[in-house]
Amino acid sequence: MNPKDIVANLCSSRKLDRDNAVSDLDKLLLTCSPQERVALETELLKLLNNSHNSWETKQGCLAGAKSLIPFVDHDNDKESEFLLQMKVIAEKLLTDTEIRVRTEAGAVLGVLCQKLGPEVYKDVRDYVIELIQSNLERQIRDDEASYLEQKETEKLMEKLTQRRNSSEIVQKFHETAGWKNLETSMLCLQSMVQGCGSNFQIFIDHELLSLIFQTLVHPNRFVRETGFYLCSSLVRCGGTDLDMEERDMAGDINPVFSFGRKFSEHLSNGLADSWSQVRLAASHASRNFIITLPETAREHFYPELLPRICLNRYYIAEGVRIYSQETWRQVTGERGKELVQKYIEAFVNYYQEATLSDNHAVREAACSCIAELATKVDSKFVKPYVCSLLSTLHTCFKDDSWAVRDAACLACGNFIVTYPMESQSAMESLYPLFFNNLGDSIPSVRQGAASALTNVVKAYSSPALCIILETINKFLKEISTQPKEAVEEFRDSCHYNSVKRRRDSDPQMLSDNQFYGSIAQKLGRRCSTSNPSFHRDSQPWERADGAVIFLAEVSEIKEAHSSVMQALPLVAEACRYQDYNQHVIFLETVCRHLPTFVKNLGAKQFKTKLDLFIDTLFTALTCENSLTSSAASQCLNQLGSIIGINILRARVNNHNPRYIEHLDANVFIAPF
Repeated sequence: MNPKDIVANLCSSRKLDRDNAVSDLDKLLLTCSPQERVALETELLKLLNNSHNSWETKQGCLAGAKSLIPFVDHDNDKESEFLLQMKVIAEKLLTDTEIRVRTEAGAVLGVLCQKLGPEVYKDVRDYVIELIQSNLERQIRDDEASYLEQKETEKLMEKLTQRRNSSEIVQKFHETAGWKNLETSMLCLQSMVQGCGSNFQIFIDHELLSLIFQTLVHPNRFVRETGFYLCSSLVRCGGTDLDMEERDMAGDINPVFSFGRKFSEHLSNGLADSWSQVRLAASHASRNFIITLPETAREHFYPELLPRICLNRYYIAEGVRIYSQETWRQVTGERGKELVQKYIEAFVNYYQEATLSDNHAVREAACSCIAELATKVDSKFVKPYVCSLLSTLHTCFKDDSWAVRDAACLACGNFIVTYPMESQSAMESLYPLFFNNLGDSIPSVRQGAASALTNVVKAYSSPALCIILETINKFLKEISTQPKEAVEEFRDSCHYNSVKRRRDSDPQMLSDNQFYGSIAQKLGRRCSTSNPSFHRDSQPWERADGAVIFLAEVSEIKEAHSSVMQALPLVAEACRYQDYNQHVIFLETVCRHLPTFVKNLGAKQFKTKLDLFIDTLFTALTCENSLTSSAASQCLNQLGSIIGINILRARVNNHNPRYIEHLDANVFIAPF
């Protein structure tokens, strides 16, 4: 493509055309002559100096100039003049009305710093710093961009104040809305820091860092996010090109290190921020901060930063979680366990603090980390904190979020099996909580409770098994009380809509209740357990479902085999109650776990109880629910493999010959 066509596409109103033009320009610059390059520079300057051009033209030309600058011959007077004029234009466009133009202008200044050195930053420093300072408090500047922003803000605020809870909404608007030049000015500063590289160290002083630290505690999350990315670039300029020995020697002269304690304090707050985007930005800054520190200085900051990085490995936001896992690997290497043990008090204190967070995802991650202490850290380091941690988990066990309850349940199971003596005093209060989770309306919570109770049996053997089986047998028998019309919270759209309208009109529903995910972050509301209408009591079939899962889990323990065998007739009897809405789900659970019983108990033992489940298996196989039918199909295939297909066929034929055709057909039908 020729230069004229490239310039024309750089001015296109379509983003795709502008992006393609930049790509074509990059290819052209590799082979073009100096004369062609000068012609391109002249054309770009002409377009950028025309104030009447559209923002698309400005943004496209700035993007083209950004690609062009690295190829400019600084010794050529015409090309040198192009660089000087681009600096002036980019500085002027930092206050353009369009954010994409402002962002691109900052990027151009960054490339100029890379090309010409820190002199560019010296020339524009005061202006950029003044832009950041003047916008930190939403002060309105006397320019067109500020005037337009103010008008648009006034219109939006007028609409917001007409709604319910307007004062709260207005407050959240200030916390989440963009702050005009502030973000783009900070991005410009970040680009120049990256452009200057290690040469920027001489500009790092108390005044600059104080300004940056203000952005890290700003009420607006976008400002905090940008501030942490700016910190990430700032700490990288201190040591990325040095090997480890040189980095140790540079520790005393790098100005970033002299402010290390303040950096660490702000980074620890960012790693615990309620907004995932801010957390990720702080994670970037924290990794760069630690890695660029001299080896001798790193451990001063480990107690403050490592527990937060460790917890973020379980954070619900995937970006934060994956990045933190890699950070942990890079920072600790093979010393992860050793460092946790060395700073165990800091880890325990932060995990306990995190369980009190307003964000349910943080509480869940904290419970997972506490469970990790029980399974991965040497017992002599954790023992002094077992009672305290169990008390913390006991509180989380009653959390309003089922995910937190599930994580706390699993963590308790891990502690009990690892520290049975220290945990014994807490068992009286924990048993009811385990049983509540075992009958929870969420299937994964029931599964977690079954695993935890299995750990209890491993820890305390027969005494615990007797206590648990008493409740298990009770749960299996209570399925006979299951109502015909099993009431589900929102069984159909009509029921959901009526309940939603009723709740929306109730003022009590609009205050002091926990919201999840981004809604919780936007509204900033705290958990309340005083409103039972957000919960549904477990139904008899769900408690029986949890009982079956537990029996399958505990059957792996040899000492429990006789107890499980005695409970199997109750399971078979529970399957006979099929006049409620969710009976197919219960049958599916039984079908999925029967092969586990056979493997753990042994085929010889289980065959004495096989006839009890034949009707159940073929009822599930021929039902209309595809998941239940598939589970029964797979169950029959596995039973045939373990017991022997001929033995299974003979037992089915003796029980009911009409089932044979279904059994034979199932052999040739692949399960879902």
